Amino acid sequence: MGRMTSGARPVSVVLPAHNEAAGIRRVLELLTTGSQESEVEVIVACNGCTDGTADVARQVPGVVVIETPEPSKRLAMKAADDIATYGVRAYQDADIAITRQGLLALVDALTDETIATGPERRLALDASSMAVRWYYDVWQRLPSVHDGLFGRGLIVLAPEAHERVRALPLVMSDDLAISEAFTREERRVVPGVEAVIEAPRTVRDLVRRRIRIATGNSQLDQLGMRSSAARTSVRDLLRIASGSPLLVAKVAVFVAITGIGRVLARQRVRRGDYTTWSRDESSRR
Repeated sequence: MGRMTSGARPVSVVLPAHNEAAGIRRVLELLTTGSQESEVEVIVACNGCTDGTADVARQVPGVVVIETPEPSKRLAMKAADDIATYGVRAYQDADIAITRQGLLALVDALTDETIATGPERRLALDASSMAVRWYYDVWQRLPSVHDGLFGRGLIVLAPEAHERVRALPLVMSDDLAISEAFTREERRVVPGVEAVIEAPRTVRDLVRRRIRIATGNSQLDQLGMRSSAARTSVRDLLRIASGSPLLVAKVAVFVAITGIGRVLARQRVRRGDYTTWSRDESSRR
C-alpha cells in the first residue's frame, strides 16, 4: 500500500468522533495494529456523544480519548490538536478505515515539496440506490474531485503544513479548506494507499450530505477561501455528458441533487448557521 520506510516520522492522528460507537473500534484497531517501528499517536476527540463512543475507544490500548460537550467537529479537532505530541499531523474521519501501514505510507510520501498527502478514495456503493450511484459516477469524474485532498476522510500534513492549517479560521468544510490551503505542487494523492468511503444509501441521505457541503462551500466563498478550480463548472459537466447518452442522464441527476442541496442550504446560510452537521446516517447502518 504505497512506499514506506522504516524511518517514517512519528505522527499524531486527530480523529473527531460523534456517536461512532458502532464502528470506531475497527478503525482504531487498524491504526494501532502492525509495525511499531514508527510512533503513531491516536487521539479520539469525542464531541457531544450520547452513545458509548468514548468507552469503546478507551478499550483500545494506546488510544488517547478526550471529550467535549458540544457536537462540533471543528472544536473537537482543535481540542485534540492542543494536546497532540508530534509535528506531523493526520486528520481522520471516524468512519474511515485505513491500516497503520497505509497511514505511514502517507507520512513517508511527505517531502520538502509535498507537504500534504491523502489516500486514493474508493466509494462503497453496493448498497446505494441507482440515483446515488449515478450521482457519484459524475462526481468522481470532476477534475477538482480527482486532484483535491477533500472527500477522502484522511489528510496528512507536514509540520509546516500543519502550521499553515492552524492559522485558518474554523470552518464547516474543513477538509476542503485544508486542501485549498495548498497548491497542486504541494499536495499529493498517494497511489496505492486507499481509503474506503461509505456512500449514502438513499437520495434523501445524499441530499442531507449535500446540504452540509453547500453550507460549508458558502462559508468558504464568503471568506474567500475557495478557488475557481474547486468549483464545478458547466464546462466540466458538459465534457462529462458528452461521453455517452447514459452520462447525459447521470449528469442530469447530479445537477438535480446538487441543486436541491443548495436550495435547502440557503436557509442555514441566511441565518449564519455554520455549525449544524447534517449527517448521513444510512452509511452507518
